[in-house]
Amino acid sequence: MEGVDILPHERSKTQFDVDAMKIVWAGSRHAFEVSDRMARLVASDPAFQKDNRSRLGRKELFKNTLEESNICMETFGSCFVTEEEAGRLRFFVDEPAFTDLHWGMFVPAIKGQGTEEQQQKWLPLAYKMQIIGCYAQTELGHGSNVQGLETTATFDPDKDEFVIHSPTLTSSKWWPGGLGKVSTHAVVYARLITNGEEHGVHGFIVQLRSLDDHMPLPGITIGDIGMKFGNGAYNTMDNGVLTFDHVRIPRNQMLMRVLQVTSEGKCVQSNVPRQLIYGTMVFVRQTIVADASSALSRAVCIATRYSAVRRQFGSQDGVETQVIDYKTQQNRLFPLLASAYAFRFVGEWLKWLYTDVTQRLQANDFSTLPEAHACTAGLKSLTTTATADAIEECRKLCGGHGYLCASGLPELFAVYVPACTYEGDNVVLLLQVARFLMKTVSQLGSGKKPIGTTAYLGRVQDLMQCRCEVQTAEDWLKPSVMLEAFEARSARMCVARAQNLSKFANPEDGQMFLDGSHAFPLIHPFASGFAELSADLVEAAVAHCQLIVVSKFLDKLQQDIPGNGVKQQLQNLCYIYALNLLHKHLGDFLSTGCITPKQASLANDQLRSLYSQVRPNAIALVDAFNYTDHYLGSVLGRYDGNVYPKLYEEAWKDPLNDSVLPDGYNEYIHPLLKQQLHNARL
Repeated sequence: MEGVDILPHERSKTQFDVDAMKIVWAGSRHAFEVSDRMARLVASDPAFQKDNRSRLGRKELFKNTLEESNICMETFGSCFVTEEEAGRLRFFVDEPAFTDLHWGMFVPAIKGQGTEEQQQKWLPLAYKMQIIGCYAQTELGHGSNVQGLETTATFDPDKDEFVIHSPTLTSSKWWPGGLGKVSTHAVVYARLITNGEEHGVHGFIVQLRSLDDHMPLPGITIGDIGMKFGNGAYNTMDNGVLTFDHVRIPRNQMLMRVLQVTSEGKCVQSNVPRQLIYGTMVFVRQTIVADASSALSRAVCIATRYSAVRRQFGSQDGVETQVIDYKTQQNRLFPLLASAYAFRFVGEWLKWLYTDVTQRLQANDFSTLPEAHACTAGLKSLTTTATADAIEECRKLCGGHGYLCASGLPELFAVYVPACTYEGDNVVLLLQVARFLMKTVSQLGSGKKPIGTTAYLGRVQDLMQCRCEVQTAEDWLKPSVMLEAFEARSARMCVARAQNLSKFANPEDGQMFLDGSHAFPLIHPFASGFAELSADLVEAAVAHCQLIVVSKFLDKLQQDIPGNGVKQQLQNLCYIYALNLLHKHLGDFLSTGCITPKQASLANDQLRSLYSQVRPNAIALVDAFNYTDHYLGSVLGRYDGNVYPKLYEEAWKDPLNDSVLPDGYNEYIHPLLKQQLHNARL
């Protein structure tokens, strides 16, 4: 069918420089050029075609993934692709594969936890993919509780070897990507036992399969754990199950950068600080936050374009109203658009944080590490939860057609939602943030100043007493007013939780810090109290993390941002993000006395005004993501907006339409109809 571009009228309304916004979104002109080049390279190669992915069986789906991974590796080798280009190429191929774990977990684990000698031995093999690795930590019975892992690594000094063993069914390694059918090696996490004593959980490089015929080595049972949620989606990945039956490995295959085991079985702490390994964790979580902005922006792009194409009701002169013009649609859609940008910019800041933490660790400065750990844990939780929820909301924003695989949204959701669990269950991570916040508050009376994203707690007395100065709707557009409201909310929630925790405290556990009207323990005797108040503490952690995102978006606006009208659009999105959070969590702001009901009403007035300002720029704001139709993988999100003819075309591609009569007609439908006709005497 002939293509028709029906979105030019929308794009003609744009009030800012879209090309300049593309640079802002990408982070730099160089990053934009690399990303754009890789996106077009993938889109133009038939080998990466993915239109039929949701219709493939598991075996065919997995074989296609192997083929595409091979093509990627050939491209890396023949075109002198840089590491940055390789990363963007894998991103736009847009298919979970064993290579994600090889490059994203196996290699970094060796880099972060291996000695120089171990890195020299294993990394060249991994870089050339002469070995393929995965990250075997999670077990059938334990995930978030790493210290509860049951796999053992017992040192045998007579043979200078470790014996890796799975003593129970629940000690089976379960979920590692790439493990099921591909990986030849794994970094296996197990309980270190020497001379009858346990020394915690450590990593070991274990060969799983023969490099000659790919068969499992003796003592190893290995396979795939089965189909996951969704069609296509994460079923391209061979998540595996692995058990060990007294498998022996050389002593030097324990990752010994921090802790070393001698040939006599003695554990010796190296001169490398244990905290150094946390740099890798910060890097991984920073990547997850960046991925959240990518997945969310993709869903929002689809929903926004389709909302402009779709018309329903409100017919005037025979022309129905665009769905995007309904305030109810804007109220659901535009905060998600704002969130995509907000997560993008907090992700940029996390890149800086990773660099800063790395430099400090190398200089043996660990002062910022607890705060960086809490910050990255919280942002991983906040952004992945919000993104998973937002993708589903985008599906609903597209009405019935959003439920079709052709919309791209069901598969996007199925691929993305595991992010809420891997690399730390989101609720568990928020509890870690809450514990850090309570410790920070408990130390305020000791003279220890909070740092980084918790620095505002150093002004807790002022924040407990301040009153919001908003008198008009426009006052909500003042950065200082917005920031103070979010700081006061978070500070007051933290103090209230700490005060409640103190009711569980044993006076003998520590003295009390008084700030006038509030009291909480200087030490943190949380045992029973923390568990009892965990739901309230999670809410405080969320408030703190939302403050971080709002503050980093406001910080972004303080930078020099070139491009006609670009900064104005970002300001609109920033305040939509913040005011929508205020509206959603109004109970927090009102119950803590941060704002009045009248100020809350003014915030809603300003929010509606901002929606009207974003409306003519909505299509251009998603165009700035610079996603090809291939990457979007959505009939509803097509750049040209030519949805209905293409949706009709797509329907006829389904295998069920290969024949007029379905398989089983003669066996089941025909006899049934004949029987009904006979009974009805027709």
